[in-house]
Amino acid sequence: MNSLEQLSQTARGLYETVATEFASLDLGFLNFKPAPESWSILECLEHLNRYSRYYNPAIAKAIAKNSDGKFVQSISHSWLGKKSLDMVRPDNLKKNKTVKHMNPNNSQLGRATVEEFLKHQQELLNLLQSAKGADLNKKAVPVEFFKLLKLRIGETLEFVVVHETRHVQQALRVKQQLEKRAAA
Repeated sequence: MNSLEQLSQTARGLYETVATEFASLDLGFLNFKPAPESWSILECLEHLNRYSRYYNPAIAKAIAKNSDGKFVQSISHSWLGKKSLDMVRPDNLKKNKTVKHMNPNNSQLGRATVEEFLKHQQELLNLLQSAKGADLNKKAVPVEFFKLLKLRIGETLEFVVVHETRHVQQALRVKQQLEKRAAA
């Protein structure tokens, strides 16, 4: 189980990693794909941007509606929340098929993708701060691909951070492969 403080630390770390590891890379490196069906660094970040475009406003709305003095700071998980988290954990090596509109494979991407990711990270850090005044166990965030299902505020924040960790690690592996090629 993660606390809001742990999630904030992880989100800050992801911001720093992307800013230091990717922001200064040549556009050719950012678009390098180890294999045709795998994602480039920019595609990993664009995938996360697509999720952030939906989840950041949805979480903000849920926090605003559930910050009425009934603060519940510990994150507990529903069955759906546990399942969602297990799917995106970085140590889950099973490849998951992403829904079509969230799959950035073969997109034309540029530096703006990195800048957008960093902007979304700032928003997420602000949301994690705002969540300190909310009931984290309120089911209030509609699931992106099936809006009739709702996740709890806390588990949604955890899902977003864990999902980002998975794909930033994926982008770092792409960078490692690139460095190996350059050294060879």
